[in-house]
Amino acid sequence: MSAPMVQFNEVRKQYGAHTVFSDLSFSVAPGEKVALIGGSGSGKTTILRILMTLEKIEGGSVSVNSSPLWSPDMAGQSRRQREAQLHEVRKNIGMVFQQFNLFPHMSVLRNVTLAPILTQDLSDAAAMDLAMKLLEMVGMAHKAKALPSELSGGQKQRVAIARALALKPQVMLFDEVTSALDPELVEEVLNVMRKLAAETDMTMLLVTHEMSFARDFADRVIFLDGGRIVEEGPPTEIFCNPQQERTKQFLRKIVAAGLSL
Repeated sequence: MSAPMVQFNEVRKQYGAHTVFSDLSFSVAPGEKVALIGGSGSGKTTILRILMTLEKIEGGSVSVNSSPLWSPDMAGQSRRQREAQLHEVRKNIGMVFQQFNLFPHMSVLRNVTLAPILTQDLSDAAAMDLAMKLLEMVGMAHKAKALPSELSGGQKQRVAIARALALKPQVMLFDEVTSALDPELVEEVLNVMRKLAAETDMTMLLVTHEMSFARDFADRVIFLDGGRIVEEGPPTEIFCNPQQERTKQFLRKIVAAGLSL
């Protein structure tokens, strides 16, 4: 068996006196699509932010493609790797945020070409060619010259996906990417993600409240509650035949709220 693409081992994460994770361990295989579900405060987004080194951890280790981001020192405290190594590891990770985070003063095309030019030493011509192919893939090539202010929310999110893909990451992280969108715009973004899942071998971690999409998208679903993994397994098992009472309670609330499974 190949080594995990993502590995969390006994991770402890705190915000002051509040403990988010006390002993979180899980792994994601190369090419696996994993959906993280759970209520607010369960730790889903924190997992993604730790992988992006936007959050520090107090204990345990985290690695991507066998390269450590965080590892324990001699005293047992987790330490972030040196910046040069982090830079190399982070090049293999792309993240799409809830709020798009596009540069407002740059065109769509410039938003997508900037990182490859700065971090991968691509020429302007090569970066532009790559960007146009990615914009075509997400259905946004016709808006290449537009500014973000001229786009709908769904269009902005599709550009954000193209921008993340421009670095050719091995791991893609999606953090509630439809939560800021009007309901009629959600499906256009989900269709792009379905296409990515079907046509690429990237490892993907998805934080979502779209349960029906998680069921269709994921190879495995992890249900978190209070910073611990309550249950995990194939989508059909988690959504159709959950074993843990806490999982059943969570899914009943989803149905009661009128959201489909």
